[in-house]
Amino acid sequence: MKTTSFRTFWPWAAVAIAALAVAGTRAQAPAQTRFAADRMDTFLYGAAFYEEYMPQDRLEKDVVLMEQAGINVVRVGESTWSVWEPEDGRFEFAWMDRIVERLARAHIRVIMGTPTYSIPPWMFKKHPEILVTRLDGRKATYGMRQNMDITNPDFLRYSERVIRKITEHYRDNRAVIGYQVDNETTSNGTAGPNVQTGFVNYLRETFGSVDRLNKIWGLVYWGQSLHDWSEVPPRDGILNPGWKLEWDRYQDSLTTRFLAWQAALVREQLRPDQFVTQDFGGATRADVNEYAISKSLDIAANNPYHVTQDLYDGEGSSYGGDFARSLKRTNYLVTETNAQTIGWDSRTQFPPYDGQLRQDVYLMAATGANMVEYWHWHSLHYGQETYWKGVLSHDLEPGRPYAEVARTAHELQRIGSRIVNLQASHPVALLYSNDSRRGTEYMPFLTTQPPGDMPWSHPGGYDVEMRRLYRALYRLNVGVDFVFPETADLSGYKVVVVPPLYIASDALLTRLVDYVRAGGHLVLTLKSGFCDEYSTVRSSMAPGPLREAAGFHYQEFSNLAKPLPLKDDPFQTGAENTVTDWAEMLLLDTAKPLAYYDHPFFGKYPAITENRFGKGTVTYEGTVLSDGLQQKLLERVLEQAQLLGPDQKLPAGVRVKHGIGHTGKAFHYYFNFSAATQRVAYAYAAGTELLSNRPAAKGGTLALDPWGVAIVQEGQP
Repeated sequence: MKTTSFRTFWPWAAVAIAALAVAGTRAQAPAQTRFAADRMDTFLYGAAFYEEYMPQDRLEKDVVLMEQAGINVVRVGESTWSVWEPEDGRFEFAWMDRIVERLARAHIRVIMGTPTYSIPPWMFKKHPEILVTRLDGRKATYGMRQNMDITNPDFLRYSERVIRKITEHYRDNRAVIGYQVDNETTSNGTAGPNVQTGFVNYLRETFGSVDRLNKIWGLVYWGQSLHDWSEVPPRDGILNPGWKLEWDRYQDSLTTRFLAWQAALVREQLRPDQFVTQDFGGATRADVNEYAISKSLDIAANNPYHVTQDLYDGEGSSYGGDFARSLKRTNYLVTETNAQTIGWDSRTQFPPYDGQLRQDVYLMAATGANMVEYWHWHSLHYGQETYWKGVLSHDLEPGRPYAEVARTAHELQRIGSRIVNLQASHPVALLYSNDSRRGTEYMPFLTTQPPGDMPWSHPGGYDVEMRRLYRALYRLNVGVDFVFPETADLSGYKVVVVPPLYIASDALLTRLVDYVRAGGHLVLTLKSGFCDEYSTVRSSMAPGPLREAAGFHYQEFSNLAKPLPLKDDPFQTGAENTVTDWAEMLLLDTAKPLAYYDHPFFGKYPAITENRFGKGTVTYEGTVLSDGLQQKLLERVLEQAQLLGPDQKLPAGVRVKHGIGHTGKAFHYYFNFSAATQRVAYAYAAGTELLSNRPAAKGGTLALDPWGVAIVQEGQP
């Protein structure tokens, strides 16, 4: 069999070639035994499990508690390289063998992690240069995870060795159903001399000549034109947006290649019935290219941590799930989510209310998840994540969360084989562009960071607008697929919604125009079409190639010093009839205005327009809308696309999701995100409510407990 050593990490694209070669050697495996993301036998439910973290031996007690609860899967091994390899070249397996063997006797499946996201002390002592050098020249210190240079040859050599040892040791162990490569991986911001040299090589291969680079980046500005590749300065102090964009793309490529390399190593020992995954640390991260990484995975995984208590409405888990499902257009895994409270200190300790853990499991199942695991089984008694609590609290005894997990697990023992492999696809798509997100970070248009964003959100504006658009669709009970700049065919969607597409190639913009011409409903937002794929502002009249389809042009724009109302409250949103931050001074060609600013100067410019083009329509937002305005505008577009129905008549706080099960029967999941009992009209074909095992008649009523769930399967169960 072809092998994949760390040396293949360096030649450009060699990892992808090696991964394809290894995958090819498995292609003859019998179809019925080969893993497929949409052909799993039951819904998996469990937790990350680190027996080695415990101050005393309690393996037997823990596994008995898991058996009693109904847990059927755990993730192990990714967090403790220093236990796998306590000294350079000395490997220990007995500790994990004991854990895996006991789990196997309990019929609990195991996902094995490669332990490469935190290096052991002996490695740091031997090779302190493995630690990351950041852009400002600062050297990372030991004590934090993910502090290593993932391109360092010594790190790669040690990583290759430990991965081979683990996968060879567990090659024939039937309890191990798959491998997670690394953990929430990024490039870690590595920027040492070796990485800077690699970046120059990347530029040479991407652009071909310094003359082309000078022209695309406009390096004549400030007299920075290059005459030779040897003159490329370090990235550290660069301000040029195009330069920043390529550096970030290069950083993405380091992560993508590193994970593809690990996946190829694992596949050398992988059985056809096993899978390779990677757990993305939340959806739409700015510091990785999840779409590219997913190409080397058998199934995508995500860690959708979310708000709780009165703030919990399922939006965060739904967002992460829709994104993870869209990466490979199939089912996905949840490898980590809230079990109790989360946080790296004790200021964010908000445990879920009764019912919210259970509700979130079914929400993710309804979004296409085939597994939900908590981080983690135990709560830790030491370390940075002391307050990131597990299923068991610090006393390690069953409590309220354990009881809710057990209730859910026992329900899943009964219905898991029915609800697994749900196929969820939708007539509405949200186009995600990581390049545009970065472009607005280099040149922000928001003046403040909205409250409540996760720490990895950035104040450029793109992420805020993307989440606002998703939130509006979610609250309208409209399912969403994500599409990407690489998505070639949009014809399956009636509506495509586009957050600020600040950076885009002519080819992508032409694809959007063709989508409208053929009958699609396109919603565009501010700054779309402004820059090309290199973050260079187009010299044509804004919005560039979108102008004919959008039906307007503009030359000027303005920040808004304070919120403005729209004239005559055109969408009847009352107190939410406000726009903020940015105003494009649109000049109409063929578009019709839907709303004007209520202002003595800006009032002559439309804030929102609509244009018929070909067989379709373009709706354009030239400003930042409030949540209420955004929801009303999208509701208008959905009505035009004939996508409104009974789901939009449900009570406030009730959400519904739909999908097709693996037997071809339709499923309808209803969620009550409130502390009051809700009764909702059931508008679909007769079936059975699976959790209560009661019939559900079309036109009948479903009773939803506070923070409750109903799952209706059409037809006979």
